[in-house]
Amino acid sequence: MSTTVFATVRTALRSVLSSMMPLPRRGGAAALALLPLTERVPAMAQPCRMHPAVYAIEAAVIDWARRTGLRADPGVGFHRMAGRAFAEFDAAAAALFAQWLTWLFHLDDELDEGECRLEVFHGLLSGAARHPLEAAFADLWRVTSARMSDRWRARFAVGLQRQHDACRTEADNRAAGRMPTLEEYPALRRGTVGPYLYDLVEPCLRVEVPAWVHESEPWQQLVNACSDVTAWCNDVASLPKEHGDVHNFVVLAMRQLGLGEREATAWVLDRIVRRCEDMQAAARRLPLEVLAPKVARDVSKVACAYLAAPRAHLDWLLESTRYA
Repeated sequence: MSTTVFATVRTALRSVLSSMMPLPRRGGAAALALLPLTERVPAMAQPCRMHPAVYAIEAAVIDWARRTGLRADPGVGFHRMAGRAFAEFDAAAAALFAQWLTWLFHLDDELDEGECRLEVFHGLLSGAARHPLEAAFADLWRVTSARMSDRWRARFAVGLQRQHDACRTEADNRAAGRMPTLEEYPALRRGTVGPYLYDLVEPCLRVEVPAWVHESEPWQQLVNACSDVTAWCNDVASLPKEHGDVHNFVVLAMRQLGLGEREATAWVLDRIVRRCEDMQAAARRLPLEVLAPKVARDVSKVACAYLAAPRAHLDWLLESTRYA
């Protein structure tokens, strides 16, 4: 077969196969308000590349969820978020992170709507396995922590405690009819979003950031800015679901600044743009030049995953059925 004929057949076959592949489902309409970010933030201008093994990643998540008693709705698509954030790494890294995302959002739903509420944290912190969330956590923790140092495990535990404390603060606010101020909210939101989520990038990539780098100002700024961007984008996309809850940046801007929904959303987008700029600035200030070559490469891998997260999260918000 000639090269020209072979190329023609190959192109036709790719076209047929592409037409058979399931298309991503459309997400909630509120997420469309985030599209201006693609014009205002250079790092978010282009969609993330999808991991070539995305369907194997999805199968791994579904199998794990069934085995541990959790749901894995393909329309929600945590495998696709992980597939984008870890597109440059192996499928095992993306699958493990997707499993953690599945667990984290189940925890979020439990805290919002479940019967255990904050009590589930006590089981997690004590190593219990009575609730499916506890059993799933124990399974993930066994796989994830085995390759990490005691220092990393302690850091993860601190992050889990921070989430508990932040969720307790939210619960107390609701009981007292109090809303956080616009100045208080970012730090509170970093707690509820799950600070340990960003620590999980390291075991997924089978590396560990040196303690002094992790504690440095540029690294903390990078992580905090990444957390703010993804959390505030989530606030915009989830607004219809959470309109009556004051623990949402858009709702707070509406109530405390006297803005309409569109104006408040624009106000939040302005702050997301600034935090994206902070992320890039922090990444440029990381002390890579003083690290040994292999350690510098490992640290760069983790930082690159953070830098890819905002666009990966945006693409997921635009297609996921979670907020539809």
